[in-house]
Amino acid sequence: MTRFWHPFADMKAVAGRELVFERGEGAWVWDAEGRRYLDAAGSLWYANVGHGRRELAEAAAAQMAKLEAYSAYDVFATAPALELAERVSLLAPVDDAVVFFTAGGSESVETAAKLVRRYWTAVGRPERHVIVARERAYHGVSGYGTSLGGIPPNRDGFGELAPGIEHVPYDDVGAVAEVFARGDVAAFLGEPVIGAGGVYPPPEGYWPAVARLCREHDVLLVLDEVITGFGRLGAWFGAERYGIEPDLFTVAKGITSGYVPLGAVVVGPRVAEPFWRGDAGMFRHGHTYSGHATACAVALANLDVIEREGLVQRVEELEPVFAAKLRGIRGAREVRTAGLLGGIELDEPERVVVRLRELGVLTRIVGGHSLQVSPPFVIEPADVDYLVERVEQAIGA
Repeated sequence: MTRFWHPFADMKAVAGRELVFERGEGAWVWDAEGRRYLDAAGSLWYANVGHGRRELAEAAAAQMAKLEAYSAYDVFATAPALELAERVSLLAPVDDAVVFFTAGGSESVETAAKLVRRYWTAVGRPERHVIVARERAYHGVSGYGTSLGGIPPNRDGFGELAPGIEHVPYDDVGAVAEVFARGDVAAFLGEPVIGAGGVYPPPEGYWPAVARLCREHDVLLVLDEVITGFGRLGAWFGAERYGIEPDLFTVAKGITSGYVPLGAVVVGPRVAEPFWRGDAGMFRHGHTYSGHATACAVALANLDVIEREGLVQRVEELEPVFAAKLRGIRGAREVRTAGLLGGIELDEPERVVVRLRELGVLTRIVGGHSLQVSPPFVIEPADVDYLVERVEQAIGA
């Protein structure tokens, strides 16, 4: 019997059936019995540079040998945190951005939501308190993130964790305009591409239209780039791909490719102004591991790999091949793709996921109906063929 309580798991079903992984290399992982699997999901959307990168392990070891971490509260800092903040700011699709570090995506969303509300209070507009999010969205499992998420089963049974949140259809600009017209909206929060809700790219022109409405109604635009940040869509950030500039955005996963936990909120000058140069005072929010030195050192090494190997450009080049191969899958109800993100909608996804595991492919169900495909950026076209063949085989079975 296991003593490990797995996240997002029915432990009655898990007990005695754990699949234990031992090592990984590139787009592949091996279990404790020596069986090899194609990591079609990139673990949980995050294995961007692939598994087994020794340089990332060496970066962690080198930093730990000097100073593993130190609190970043008040005036304290470490060199890796300062360097990473500068580097992320320069990469960001927002001029003159500042960076607030967290330990992951849920903490980043919580931070962004609290900052939005604190901002409007700081500028004397506390009536602007409603945060608008989208149906089918996933924004982590913090108090704010659970409430902001648009997947009802993830909210059921917890009660109201964060008030003042409204949901609109994921693809309806008109519904956004109706809510904005009331005048009490603080921010609109959305994923550039909906991920855990089923992998839904935006309709043509959706994000520019939402950004225009935000400007017209003086609403802050917040992007959740936890999945899409750092190259997943063939651009450094989803904001670039869809031609918009958010007021702030969240990141995690790809910032370290999952080698250590780290997240951040990247904040544009408008929202930073009252706190950095105005009279708002302290933003009374933070985490024990905000700006963790070892995590930041690993993130810097991860960004080095992405830049040195041109992995963002590689995703852009692979996208049409990836999309064509997935969309050719026989037996799929629908296939949706953007960059190296894919959702393969099926009639019986539960059975297919189990069969795929037996065939040497790891993926999971998103949205209740689709297979998640978000492989490492180092995946080869032949590996995509392997995936497609196994999916068709599993569907046929």
